[in-house]
Amino acid sequence: MRKLPPLNALKSFEVAARHLSFTKAAEELFVTQAAVSHQVKALEDFLQLKLFIRRNRSLLLTEEGQAYYLQLRDIFEQLVQATDKLRLVSERGALTVSVPPSFAILWFVPRLSSFREEHPDMDIRIKAVDEITGSLTDDVDVAIYYGDGRWPHVKSYRLHKEYLWPVCSPLLIERAGIEKPEDLLKQPLLHDETRNAWKDWFEMVGIDQYRGDNGPVFSHSSLALQAAVHGQGIALANNVLAKPEIDSGHLVRVFPQALQRNKAFYLVCRDNQAEVGKIATFRQWILDLVEKEEQEFSE
Repeated sequence: MRKLPPLNALKSFEVAARHLSFTKAAEELFVTQAAVSHQVKALEDFLQLKLFIRRNRSLLLTEEGQAYYLQLRDIFEQLVQATDKLRLVSERGALTVSVPPSFAILWFVPRLSSFREEHPDMDIRIKAVDEITGSLTDDVDVAIYYGDGRWPHVKSYRLHKEYLWPVCSPLLIERAGIEKPEDLLKQPLLHDETRNAWKDWFEMVGIDQYRGDNGPVFSHSSLALQAAVHGQGIALANNVLAKPEIDSGHLVRVFPQALQRNKAFYLVCRDNQAEVGKIATFRQWILDLVEKEEQEFSE
């Protein structure tokens, strides 16, 4: 097996040879002059030949040093070009995002056009996934998870704070004559996967008669919201997911009381890839967008 010289020693030599100065090399490498001199001496010992002629106020390359420098210069330039090319791919290549279906339909997909306008060289591939395993598959770069933000081996960034609002069609309010929270017990309540949220909301407003046995259960939040839009009952909706239908007038908040949750949607990526070009670009875009929307929610 061929033994290669230390990379630090090669770099110190290449910079010192380019400047013909240990002092200027130290400034470029952010080390001391003594450190550069030590690295070059180690390289000379490894090669068992002199690379520099050291004089009181000058530094000259030996014939062997000159030939070695010219070859190393080309090699380092090739390394720079290869690295720049790889970085360009990482910044502009396709990004695969795993997203829960309801979040994708109601929030993420409608905002994709703004990302494309800002980053036209980056392609986004959307993968709708229901189950959160806590680990990213090989074909996924980043994901949106719903939970408490604690998953092993990934870095997580919380998106919106989550509040749950009772919402329904404005026609249903008029037809059913809903005036106080107790009136909801007489209406079909729409659930997404779990009935615990409604129980918690009723407890928050001081009602303990809720038994959790009225109304259908949907596998996705988007389905429960659509049922509410069509007047089929009252949904306890995530503030972010319900906002488009509320803004359009298809849904209204029945009562102002909002149930705050400890869970939320999170952007997650692998620990060691958080600063990779395309992932960092996407993360900054989505966090900036969320911050802007959070300000609008508080106004």
